[in-house]
Amino acid sequence: MDQLALLFVLLLGAVVSVPVGDRFGLPAPVLMTLLGIVLAVLDFVPNVDIPPELILPALLPPLLYASVRRTSWRQFTANKRPIFLLAVALVFVTTVVVAVVANAIVPGLPIAAAVALGALVAPPDPVAATAVAGQLGLPRRLVSILEGEGLFNDVTAIVLYHVAIAAAVSGSFSLPRAALDLVLSAVVAVAVGFVLGWATNKLMTLVGDATLQIGLTLLVPYASYVLAEELHGSGVLAVLTTALFLAEYATDADDVMTRLAGHTFWDVVDTLVTGVAFGLIGLELHNALRTAAGRWGEMLGWAAVIVAVVVLVRLAWLLPATWLTKRLHAKRDYDEDIPTSWRETVVMWWAGMRGVASVALALAIPLKMDDGSPFPDRDEIVFIAFGVIMATLVLQGLTLPWLVKKLGVRADTDSEEAFERALAVRAAKAAKRRLREIEEVEELPEELSEQLLRRAYDIGVRISPDMGDEERREAHEQRVRRIKRIRRIQGEMLSAARHEVLSARSEPGADPEIVDRVLRHLDVRSLR
Repeated sequence: MDQLALLFVLLLGAVVSVPVGDRFGLPAPVLMTLLGIVLAVLDFVPNVDIPPELILPALLPPLLYASVRRTSWRQFTANKRPIFLLAVALVFVTTVVVAVVANAIVPGLPIAAAVALGALVAPPDPVAATAVAGQLGLPRRLVSILEGEGLFNDVTAIVLYHVAIAAAVSGSFSLPRAALDLVLSAVVAVAVGFVLGWATNKLMTLVGDATLQIGLTLLVPYASYVLAEELHGSGVLAVLTTALFLAEYATDADDVMTRLAGHTFWDVVDTLVTGVAFGLIGLELHNALRTAAGRWGEMLGWAAVIVAVVVLVRLAWLLPATWLTKRLHAKRDYDEDIPTSWRETVVMWWAGMRGVASVALALAIPLKMDDGSPFPDRDEIVFIAFGVIMATLVLQGLTLPWLVKKLGVRADTDSEEAFERALAVRAAKAAKRRLREIEEVEELPEELSEQLLRRAYDIGVRISPDMGDEERREAHEQRVRRIKRIRRIQGEMLSAARHEVLSARSEPGADPEIVDRVLRHLDVRSLR
């Protein structure tokens, strides 16, 4: 098997792992990691030959962009306090504690290298947390916090990692310079993100075509990441800024086809890239195991200690941080998502899985120092990092569904349904307002006006049937049954038409482009 065949195996596994995971109640990213581990121990499967410095730029931009599409700037600003406590403060604390412990237990490990280890194992993975939490029916407030933490903690961790690596390689460290680098990195990233977001928004209006617009959204995250990194900014923060800008300002309510096609496209990209990323985690385990040859007991002991530190520090931080957030939330009128019970706090704790960023950072540790000597304890750092990744991702990922079920943590369906009803009412009222505005400038027959008024009401009822009274719901249900019957018959008619047009493709003298154009017209008609 060569590298290309291995890539196709991972892509196939990414597709298959989704229905298999749904069938057995297991997270697809964890299944892909297990697949990677199985492939890693097979003799005929080659070692992954990807330069470590390309892993983050290749995988992280589309994953971050896909994640941001599911959220909004308003959601981040509403949850800024818990996100800050988790994505910034907790990453700092975890890095420091891991560095102190690693420096104490690993003989000869320099403090700068220990800080690099702490930084690369500190950030929970945004893709793993979102993918796992999204399948478990958790309260939306928990998913929002986990998404926000996962998206922003990589920024903090990667900057800390680069500072630590630079100090280890050069042998010198300046705290004021490191703090200045951190601030400048964030400023450059935000500037790049806003500029590219604004330019992309203008360019989307210029290109117009839905296919070109969606293709542009695939290129923009990579451009944002690479440009920010070239200017010594944070590529992760730049992608987040660009994606949030586009989500806020590049959405045209009437551009239905672009929105539907874009949603499907990014679902496919998210599924495939996520699968490949977590498959690579399992495959890279082979390299980590090779470094432990002859030292299994010692290195497994170090890895177990660091795993315990990472897991316990998160719990020790979450308990008081959640309590503090609740106190501040009670004193002030904040519309903020916070855990409301110790059970939800425990679920947040156990959902702190490490993943793609940790792997990429571990493999990107340089082989040599500036003076040409080997990087101190590089093999030990890589092995410990993979121990943390495997323990948190596989163990916590496989047991999180059981824990959620055992603790009885579920989404608040009543509040979600109430919000859905409120949106349905707003949609129906907006449609009625527009109808009244049209009636003021156009003379409509009374029968047509009444029919359109019923359709305006139906807009809301179709979203949330509970918004109408019993009599109106019955009338609506009768209309729905009649419309369903008409659509079923019309669907069969359109199906016959599509089969007839498609059969013309193989007829002598038929122009395939014309056939496809007619077929596309019928396909669009079928969506109405």
